[in-house]
Amino acid sequence: MAPVHAPAPRHRTALSVNVNKVALLRNTRHLGIPDVLRAAELCLEAGAQGITVHPRPDERHIRKDDVYELAALMKDWPDREFNVEGNPLQNLMEFVRNLSARGLPLHQCTFVPDSEGQFTSDHGWSFPQDAARLTPLIEEAHDRGVRVSLFMDPLPEAMAAAKAVGADRVELYTETYARAWGTPEQDKALEPFVFAGRAAAAIKLGVNAGHDLNRDNLADFLRAVPGVLEVSIGHALIADALELGYGATVAAYLRCIDAAFEPDFGPE
Repeated sequence: MAPVHAPAPRHRTALSVNVNKVALLRNTRHLGIPDVLRAAELCLEAGAQGITVHPRPDERHIRKDDVYELAALMKDWPDREFNVEGNPLQNLMEFVRNLSARGLPLHQCTFVPDSEGQFTSDHGWSFPQDAARLTPLIEEAHDRGVRVSLFMDPLPEAMAAAKAVGADRVELYTETYARAWGTPEQDKALEPFVFAGRAAAAIKLGVNAGHDLNRDNLADFLRAVPGVLEVSIGHALIADALELGYGATVAAYLRCIDAAFEPDFGPE
């Protein structure tokens, strides 16, 4: 009998923990440590609303077996979400099809236009160039009951194009903001995200965000960009967990999210 877990605390923006870097460390030896499943479980126990993986074709970190084992784990957490990222023109649709065939949960797939050997994600989809390739794949994911998010640069004019091909959400690629945070360029770097968020809200397109968000810059981003439904955070969160532990780190990120929505009462 599956264990009964407490529901996740409610937050204005959901936190999905990307466990790729746990797998990257594990893969440097043949001992099975650190344990990717245990890392995910500890993050969920601490209140994370989801788990994200980005299995690349070369399996440099997350492997095929990890995806199916994590999906099986998520069955014990029915109020949490499993998000699988990747290029649907490479290996992502294999996971979408196989998870569905095995009756395993997959709540969201995030389409990312990475090349096979790409070091890390560094750009979003382009329209109208990518529209014809993406439309049937989005339809297939929908037919299997999976929400689709498109990894996108913060271009307000591209939000309508993402909606037109059937995307449920976009994940705004936040590296430019993260790089500018804490510098005189921070407000300027935030502007396109604010406008993209507004453009998405106007057409009822959901907004996620991710890439180089951390405990320092997360709250400022969420205060400025309207309606962010989910942030997917991996590198910084796992790096913090090396010092603080998974539970304390997830709690710290959830506090950042909550702080972004605390009312500003101004001076007394």
